[in-house]
Parts: sequence; C-alpha cells; structure tokens
Amino acid sequence: MKCMILSAGRGSRMRPLTDSTPKPLLKVGGIPLIVWHLEKLAHQDFKDIVINIAYLGKQIPLALGDGRDWGVNIVYSDEQKEGMLESAGGIIKALKLLGDETFLVVNGDIFTSYDFQYHRKLAKGILAHLILVPNPPHNPNGDFALEGQKVTEHPQYTFSGIGYYAPALFANIPYGKNKLAPLLRQAIKEGKVTGELYQGEWLDIGTKERLDLLNANLLNRY
Repeated sequence: MKCMILSAGRGSRMRPLTDSTPKPLLKVGGIPLIVWHLEKLAHQDFKDIVINIAYLGKQIPLALGDGRDWGVNIVYSDEQKEGMLESAGGIIKALKLLGDETFLVVNGDIFTSYDFQYHRKLAKGILAHLILVPNPPHNPNGDFALEGQKVTEHPQYTFSGIGYYAPALFANIPYGKNKLAPLLRQAIKEGKVTGELYQGEWLDIGTKERLDLLNANLLNRY
C-alpha cells in the first residue's frame, strides 16, 4: 500500500513559526513533525510515500530527499504553481503516483501513536475507511458518528486526518481546488464509508500552543 502525507498547507494559525518554515518541518521533540510519520510508516512496512508540497515547498524535499535515510521512497507532488489545491485537490493531482489500489492518507500536522495498517483492505463497494478519535477541546461537537462499522453524518467523533481510500472516491472530480469533506459526506450518504474509533494518543497540531504543549509532554515523558 502507498501512503500520501498531506503537507501543502500554509499553517497560518502557527505564525510566526510558519513564516519561514513549512508546518511539517516544525520540530516535535527535536525532530521534524513529518519525520515522526516517516519513521512510523517505515516501521510498519510502508515503502512508497507521496508528499504534496506548496507553501515553502522547496524546503521539504531539501530536508527529506528521496527518503532513503528512513528506508522509504519519497516522491513529491508539487502544487506550488497552483498555490495549494486543498486536501481532495491534492490527492486528485497525486492519483497517478498513488496507483490503482487502496491507499493511506495522513495529515502532515497530526501527532499520533496510531498503527498505520499496511494490509488494510476496503470491503466491496466501500470507498473510504476513516479513523475517528474522541473530540478534542478545539472540536467539541465532532464531525462524524459510527453505527457499527459504518460512518454516519451525525457529529459524535472527530475525523483524525487518517483515512484509507479507494481511487474511485475521487473519480470524475475535476482537477483543481477541492475539499475532502464534501466527497466524504456524499459517500457517507451512499453508505460507502466505514470507520473505527481510535482512543490512543492523537493531537492536531494546529496552533503554536498545542505544539508547545506537545513538546512539554514529550520532554516530561523522555
């Protein structure tokens, strides 16, 4: 299975840290955030990684190269000319790099102990499998609910930014800026999205305050 790490965002809420550094390269425990993902993915048998880049995007390939330092192969989907395509738009541009099978997508600005599942298969007719988490303080109402293994639209849990997708979810979607949520909601209405609740460590590093809190926790832990 291939994996895409979404890394093209501007990180406006992280300013001034992101004025000169793309958010995936901000340090967590002294290590760039995206490297935590690479190390975990490599440990869990992922070898082929796609990373999309836009804002300050040249810095990411300079820092990570082709991935050989972590035992993976990185290819880059460059959105710098388009000026960021949003989550679904970035995935659509990268589809040719992701192949015809189920692929994993991970937001580049989360920190988690979730074990990525290299052998995850989507059931027949299912377009996505989402990892949900208990609602954090910054998203108290949640995004989606679970009824058994099926995801429903009623807000109950928060979407973690980790999902397994069939290329068919993005079929016939025009190239350009596209958000992921509307595609997911349509597939959910059609009963084509499954999910699971993950209750382990997970943090959306969307602000400097959350980054500082995570670094303080890691310092105390180690």
